[in-house]
Amino acid sequence: MNEERKLIVSSSPHVRTPRGTQQIMLDVIIALLPALVAAVIFFGVKPLVITVISVVSCVVFEFAYRKLLKKNASYMDLSAVVTGMLLAYCLPPTFPWWTVIIGAFFSIVLVKQLFGGIGKNIWNPALAGRAFLLVSYAVLMTTWAPARFQNADAATFATPLASLHAGQLVPGGANALWDMFIGNIGGSFGEVSSLALLLGGAWLVYRKVISLRIPVAYVGTVAVLTLIFSRGNNHLLWMLQNVLSGGLLLGAIFMATDYCTSPVTPNGQLIFGVGCGLLTVLIRYFGGYPEGVSFAILIMNCCTWLIDQHTAPRRFGVMKGEKKKKEKEEAKG
Repeated sequence: MNEERKLIVSSSPHVRTPRGTQQIMLDVIIALLPALVAAVIFFGVKPLVITVISVVSCVVFEFAYRKLLKKNASYMDLSAVVTGMLLAYCLPPTFPWWTVIIGAFFSIVLVKQLFGGIGKNIWNPALAGRAFLLVSYAVLMTTWAPARFQNADAATFATPLASLHAGQLVPGGANALWDMFIGNIGGSFGEVSSLALLLGGAWLVYRKVISLRIPVAYVGTVAVLTLIFSRGNNHLLWMLQNVLSGGLLLGAIFMATDYCTSPVTPNGQLIFGVGCGLLTVLIRYFGGYPEGVSFAILIMNCCTWLIDQHTAPRRFGVMKGEKKKKEKEEAKG
Protein backbone atom coordinates (compact mmCIF):
# COMPACT_ATOMS: atom_id res chain seq x y z
CA MET A 1 0.00 0.00 0.00
CA ASN A 2 1.19 3.50 -0.82
CA GLU A 3 2.41 5.18 2.37
CA GLU A 4 0.55 8.39 1.49
CA ARG A 5 -2.79 6.55 1.30
CA LYS A 6 -2.59 4.89 4.71
CA LEU A 7 -5.40 5.51 7.18
CA ILE A 8 -3.99 7.34 10.18
CA VAL A 9 -6.29 7.41 13.21
CA SER A 10 -5.90 10.51 15.34
CA SER A 11 -7.88 12.70 17.69
CA SER A 12 -10.98 14.44 16.39
CA PRO A 13 -11.91 16.47 14.46
CA HIS A 14 -11.53 14.32 11.34
CA VAL A 15 -11.43 16.51 8.24
CA ARG A 16 -11.31 14.84 4.86
CA THR A 17 -9.23 16.95 2.50
CA PRO A 18 -6.55 16.36 -0.12
CA ARG A 19 -4.49 19.10 1.54
CA GLY A 20 -2.42 18.52 4.65
CA THR A 21 -2.00 20.65 7.73
CA GLN A 22 0.96 22.51 6.26
CA GLN A 23 -0.99 23.61 3.17
CA ILE A 24 -3.95 24.76 5.28
CA MET A 25 -1.72 26.71 7.66
CA LEU A 26 0.06 28.31 4.72
CA ASP A 27 -3.30 29.57 3.44
CA VAL A 28 -4.02 31.04 6.88
CA ILE A 29 -0.62 32.76 6.91
CA ILE A 30 -1.33 34.27 3.49
CA ALA A 31 -4.75 35.43 4.71
CA LEU A 32 -3.15 37.13 7.73
CA LEU A 33 -0.61 39.12 5.69
CA PRO A 34 -2.97 41.98 4.62
CA ALA A 35 -3.62 42.81 8.29
CA LEU A 36 0.14 42.93 8.94
CA VAL A 37 0.68 45.22 5.96
CA ALA A 38 -2.07 47.53 7.22
CA ALA A 39 -0.53 47.53 10.72
CA VAL A 40 2.86 48.58 9.34
CA ILE A 41 1.22 51.37 7.33
CA PHE A 42 -0.66 52.78 10.32
CA PHE A 43 1.77 52.04 13.18
CA GLY A 44 5.21 51.79 11.61
CA VAL A 45 7.70 48.94 11.91
CA LYS A 46 6.85 47.95 15.51
CA PRO A 47 4.02 45.53 14.57
CA LEU A 48 6.40 43.70 12.23
CA VAL A 49 9.01 43.38 15.00
CA ILE A 50 6.44 42.08 17.48
CA THR A 51 5.12 39.57 14.95
CA VAL A 52 8.61 38.25 14.15
CA ILE A 53 9.43 37.87 17.86
CA SER A 54 6.14 36.10 18.52
CA VAL A 55 6.48 33.71 15.57
CA VAL A 56 10.11 32.83 16.31
CA SER A 57 9.33 32.29 20.00
CA CYS A 58 6.39 30.00 19.23
CA VAL A 59 8.42 27.90 16.78
CA VAL A 60 11.39 27.63 19.18
CA PHE A 61 9.20 26.66 22.15
CA GLU A 62 7.38 24.02 20.11
CA PHE A 63 10.64 22.58 18.77
CA ALA A 64 12.32 22.59 22.20
CA TYR A 65 9.35 21.01 23.99
CA ARG A 66 9.00 18.15 21.54
CA LYS A 67 12.76 17.65 21.41
CA LEU A 68 12.94 17.51 25.21
CA LEU A 69 10.16 14.93 25.38
CA LYS A 70 11.62 13.01 22.41
CA LYS A 71 8.53 13.49 20.25
CA ASN A 72 8.40 13.94 16.52
CA ALA A 73 9.10 17.51 15.43
CA SER A 74 5.93 19.34 14.41
CA TYR A 75 7.13 22.86 13.70
CA MET A 76 7.15 22.19 9.95
CA ASP A 77 3.33 22.00 9.89
CA LEU A 78 3.38 25.82 10.33
CA SER A 79 0.73 25.74 13.09
CA ALA A 80 3.17 27.40 15.50
CA VAL A 81 3.73 30.18 12.95
CA VAL A 82 -0.03 30.79 12.78
CA THR A 83 -0.29 30.85 16.57
CA GLY A 84 2.57 33.33 16.75
CA MET A 85 0.96 35.64 14.20
CA LEU A 86 -2.47 35.53 15.84
CA LEU A 87 -0.99 36.15 19.30
CA ALA A 88 0.96 39.14 17.99
CA TYR A 89 -2.13 40.54 16.27
CA CYS A 90 -3.90 40.70 19.65
CA LEU A 91 -1.23 43.00 21.13
CA PRO A 92 -0.82 46.79 21.16
CA PRO A 93 1.99 48.10 18.91
CA THR A 94 3.81 49.38 22.02
CA PHE A 95 3.90 45.99 23.76
CA PRO A 96 7.37 45.10 25.22
CA TRP A 97 9.25 42.33 23.40
CA TRP A 98 9.97 40.27 26.52
CA THR A 99 6.28 39.92 27.40
CA VAL A 100 5.62 38.68 23.87
CA ILE A 101 7.96 35.77 24.59
CA ILE A 102 6.10 34.99 27.82
CA GLY A 103 2.81 34.93 25.95
CA ALA A 104 4.28 32.64 23.30
CA PHE A 105 5.50 30.21 25.97
CA PHE A 106 2.06 30.09 27.59
CA SER A 107 0.28 29.58 24.25
CA ILE A 108 2.54 26.87 22.88
CA VAL A 109 3.71 24.91 25.91
CA LEU A 110 0.86 25.20 28.41
CA VAL A 111 -2.15 25.44 26.12
CA LYS A 112 -1.10 23.48 23.04
CA GLN A 113 1.66 20.97 23.75
CA LEU A 114 0.68 19.88 27.27
CA PHE A 115 -2.68 18.80 25.85
CA GLY A 116 -0.96 16.67 23.22
CA GLY A 117 -0.19 19.07 20.40
CA ILE A 118 -2.13 20.24 17.38
CA GLY A 119 -5.68 18.94 17.20
CA LYS A 120 -5.89 18.06 20.91
CA ASN A 121 -5.92 21.43 22.66
CA ILE A 122 -9.21 22.57 24.22
CA TRP A 123 -8.73 26.32 23.75
CA ASN A 124 -7.38 28.39 20.91
CA PRO A 125 -3.70 28.85 21.93
CA ALA A 126 -3.38 32.44 20.70
CA LEU A 127 -6.55 33.58 22.48
CA ALA A 128 -5.55 31.80 25.66
CA GLY A 129 -2.17 33.52 25.49
CA ARG A 130 -3.87 36.88 25.03
CA ALA A 131 -6.14 36.26 28.02
CA PHE A 132 -3.11 35.29 30.12
CA LEU A 133 -1.24 38.46 29.14
CA LEU A 134 -4.31 40.60 29.82
CA VAL A 135 -4.61 39.20 33.34
CA SER A 136 -0.87 39.35 34.02
CA TYR A 137 -0.01 42.67 32.35
CA ALA A 138 -3.28 44.60 32.28
CA VAL A 139 -1.69 48.04 32.01
CA LEU A 140 0.58 47.07 29.13
CA MET A 141 -2.28 45.32 27.32
CA THR A 142 -4.52 48.38 27.56
CA THR A 143 -1.96 51.07 26.69
CA TRP A 144 -2.78 52.15 23.16
CA ALA A 145 -0.96 54.27 20.61
CA PRO A 146 -2.92 56.27 18.04
CA ALA A 147 -2.51 55.46 14.36
CA ARG A 148 -0.08 57.77 12.58
CA PHE A 149 -2.77 59.36 10.38
CA GLN A 150 -5.33 60.01 13.14
CA ASN A 151 -6.41 63.59 13.65
CA ALA A 152 -6.39 65.25 17.07
CA ASP A 153 -10.07 64.63 17.79
CA ALA A 154 -9.81 60.93 17.03
CA ALA A 155 -6.69 60.56 19.15
CA THR A 156 -8.51 61.75 22.25
CA PHE A 157 -10.13 58.29 22.44
CA ALA A 158 -7.81 55.38 23.15
CA THR A 159 -9.85 53.03 20.97
CA PRO A 160 -13.37 53.11 19.52
CA LEU A 161 -14.36 50.39 22.00
CA ALA A 162 -13.47 52.66 24.91
CA SER A 163 -16.02 55.15 23.66
CA LEU A 164 -18.64 52.49 22.95
CA HIS A 165 -18.10 50.92 26.37
CA ALA A 166 -18.92 54.30 27.90
CA GLY A 167 -22.21 54.29 26.01
CA GLN A 168 -21.16 56.91 23.49
CA LEU A 169 -20.83 56.80 19.73
CA VAL A 170 -17.34 57.19 18.34
CA PRO A 171 -17.00 60.86 17.32
CA GLY A 172 -16.72 61.56 13.62
CA GLY A 173 -19.77 59.86 12.16
CA ALA A 174 -19.11 58.49 8.66
CA ASN A 175 -15.46 59.60 8.81
CA ALA A 176 -14.97 57.51 11.95
CA LEU A 177 -16.53 54.50 10.22
CA TRP A 178 -14.10 54.88 7.31
CA ASP A 179 -11.13 55.06 9.68
CA MET A 180 -12.37 51.95 11.49
CA PHE A 181 -12.81 50.17 8.16
CA ILE A 182 -9.31 50.83 6.83
CA GLY A 183 -7.50 50.71 10.21
CA ASN A 184 -6.67 54.32 10.98
CA ILE A 185 -7.53 53.89 14.68
CA GLY A 186 -5.84 52.89 17.90
CA GLY A 187 -5.99 49.33 19.18
CA SER A 188 -4.32 45.96 18.88
CA PHE A 189 -2.51 46.29 15.56
CA GLY A 190 -3.78 43.08 13.95
CA GLU A 191 -7.45 43.84 14.49
CA VAL A 192 -7.78 47.50 13.51
CA SER A 193 -8.18 47.13 9.72
CA SER A 194 -11.54 45.56 8.92
CA LEU A 195 -10.76 45.78 5.21
CA ALA A 196 -7.57 43.73 5.57
CA LEU A 197 -9.30 41.11 7.72
CA LEU A 198 -12.18 40.77 5.25
CA LEU A 199 -9.70 40.30 2.41
CA GLY A 200 -8.02 37.55 4.41
CA GLY A 201 -11.37 35.95 5.20
CA ALA A 202 -12.33 36.01 1.51
CA TRP A 203 -9.10 34.15 0.71
CA LEU A 204 -9.84 31.46 3.30
CA VAL A 205 -13.38 30.99 1.98
CA TYR A 206 -12.10 30.86 -1.61
CA ARG A 207 -9.53 28.23 -0.64
CA LYS A 208 -12.24 26.36 1.31
CA VAL A 209 -10.20 26.49 4.50
CA ILE A 210 -13.20 27.80 6.42
CA SER A 211 -16.94 27.95 5.87
CA LEU A 212 -19.07 31.04 6.40
CA ARG A 213 -21.25 29.48 9.11
CA ILE A 214 -19.33 30.55 12.19
CA PRO A 215 -18.21 34.03 11.00
CA VAL A 216 -21.67 34.94 9.67
CA ALA A 217 -23.47 33.59 12.75
CA TYR A 218 -21.00 35.36 15.04
CA VAL A 219 -20.93 38.77 13.37
CA GLY A 220 -24.64 38.57 12.52
CA THR A 221 -25.58 37.96 16.16
CA VAL A 222 -23.50 40.93 17.33
CA ALA A 223 -25.03 43.10 14.60
CA VAL A 224 -28.63 42.16 15.45
CA LEU A 225 -28.21 42.56 19.20
CA THR A 226 -26.43 45.91 19.00
CA LEU A 227 -29.01 47.16 16.49
CA ILE A 228 -31.92 46.20 18.73
CA PHE A 229 -30.32 47.23 22.02
CA SER A 230 -28.60 50.37 20.79
CA ARG A 231 -27.11 52.75 23.34
CA GLY A 232 -26.78 55.61 20.89
CA ASN A 233 -29.26 57.87 19.16
CA ASN A 234 -28.37 56.40 15.77
CA HIS A 235 -29.11 52.67 15.94
CA LEU A 236 -27.50 51.81 12.59
CA LEU A 237 -24.32 53.76 13.34
CA TRP A 238 -24.08 52.15 16.78
CA MET A 239 -24.34 48.68 15.24
CA LEU A 240 -21.76 49.39 12.52
CA GLN A 241 -19.28 50.81 15.01
CA ASN A 242 -19.65 47.73 17.20
CA VAL A 243 -19.07 45.41 14.26
CA LEU A 244 -16.04 47.28 12.93
CA SER A 245 -14.36 47.92 16.29
CA GLY A 246 -12.25 45.70 18.49
CA GLY A 247 -11.29 42.15 17.61
CA LEU A 248 -14.68 40.98 16.33
CA LEU A 249 -13.66 40.31 12.72
CA LEU A 250 -10.25 38.90 13.69
CA GLY A 251 -11.88 36.54 16.18
CA ALA A 252 -14.81 35.56 13.97
CA ILE A 253 -12.72 34.83 10.87
CA PHE A 254 -9.45 33.45 12.20
CA MET A 255 -10.00 32.21 15.76
CA ALA A 256 -13.57 31.02 16.17
CA THR A 257 -13.08 28.89 13.02
CA ASP A 258 -10.12 26.97 14.47
CA TYR A 259 -10.67 23.33 13.49
CA CYS A 260 -9.88 21.62 16.78
CA THR A 261 -11.64 24.08 19.11
CA SER A 262 -14.88 24.62 17.17
CA PRO A 263 -17.73 22.21 16.32
CA VAL A 264 -17.52 20.06 13.20
CA THR A 265 -21.26 19.70 12.55
CA PRO A 266 -23.00 22.40 10.44
CA ASN A 267 -25.71 23.06 13.04
CA GLY A 268 -23.12 23.02 15.78
CA GLN A 269 -21.10 25.68 13.99
CA LEU A 270 -24.14 27.95 13.79
CA ILE A 271 -24.85 27.44 17.50
CA PHE A 272 -21.19 28.11 18.28
CA GLY A 273 -21.21 31.37 16.30
CA VAL A 274 -24.43 32.58 17.89
CA GLY A 275 -23.10 31.74 21.36
CA CYS A 276 -19.91 33.69 20.70
CA GLY A 277 -21.96 36.67 19.53
CA LEU A 278 -24.23 36.62 22.59
CA LEU A 279 -21.32 36.43 25.01
CA THR A 280 -19.39 39.15 23.19
CA VAL A 281 -22.28 41.62 23.46
CA LEU A 282 -22.94 40.71 27.09
CA ILE A 283 -19.32 41.28 28.06
CA ARG A 284 -19.07 44.50 26.07
CA TYR A 285 -22.26 45.87 27.60
CA PHE A 286 -21.97 44.69 31.19
CA GLY A 287 -18.33 43.65 31.71
CA GLY A 288 -15.58 45.74 33.22
CA TYR A 289 -13.40 45.33 30.13
CA PRO A 290 -14.57 46.90 26.83
CA GLU A 291 -13.73 43.87 24.66
CA GLY A 292 -15.45 40.51 24.93
CA VAL A 293 -14.29 38.57 21.86
CA SER A 294 -11.43 36.66 23.46
CA PHE A 295 -13.32 35.45 26.50
CA ALA A 296 -16.47 34.72 24.48
CA ILE A 297 -14.59 32.38 22.14
CA LEU A 298 -12.67 30.72 24.99
CA ILE A 299 -15.91 30.05 26.87
CA MET A 300 -17.52 28.57 23.76
CA ASN A 301 -14.40 26.46 23.17
CA CYS A 302 -15.27 24.70 26.43
CA CYS A 303 -18.72 23.89 25.04
CA THR A 304 -17.55 22.50 21.69
CA TRP A 305 -17.71 18.84 22.74
CA LEU A 306 -21.22 19.30 24.11
CA ILE A 307 -22.43 21.07 20.98
CA ASP A 308 -20.99 18.34 18.75
CA GLN A 309 -22.55 15.64 20.89
CA HIS A 310 -26.06 17.08 20.61
CA THR A 311 -25.88 18.12 16.94
CA ALA A 312 -24.35 14.94 15.53
CA PRO A 313 -26.59 13.45 12.81
CA ARG A 314 -28.36 10.21 13.68
CA ARG A 315 -26.97 7.17 11.93
CA PHE A 316 -29.31 5.67 9.36
CA GLY A 317 -31.26 2.71 10.76
CA VAL A 318 -30.51 3.43 14.43
CA MET A 319 -33.53 4.25 16.57
CA LYS A 320 -33.16 6.45 19.62
CA GLY A 321 -34.78 3.95 21.98
CA GLU A 322 -32.65 1.07 20.77
CA LYS A 323 -29.53 3.16 21.21
CA LYS A 324 -30.37 3.96 24.85
CA LYS A 325 -31.23 0.34 25.54
CA LYS A 326 -27.91 -0.80 24.14
CA GLU A 327 -26.05 1.77 26.25
CA LYS A 328 -27.80 0.55 29.42
CA GLU A 329 -26.95 -3.08 28.61
CA GLU A 330 -23.32 -2.16 28.03
CA ALA A 331 -23.25 -0.27 31.35
CA LYS A 332 -24.67 -3.26 33.23
CA GLY A 333 -22.24 -5.62 31.56
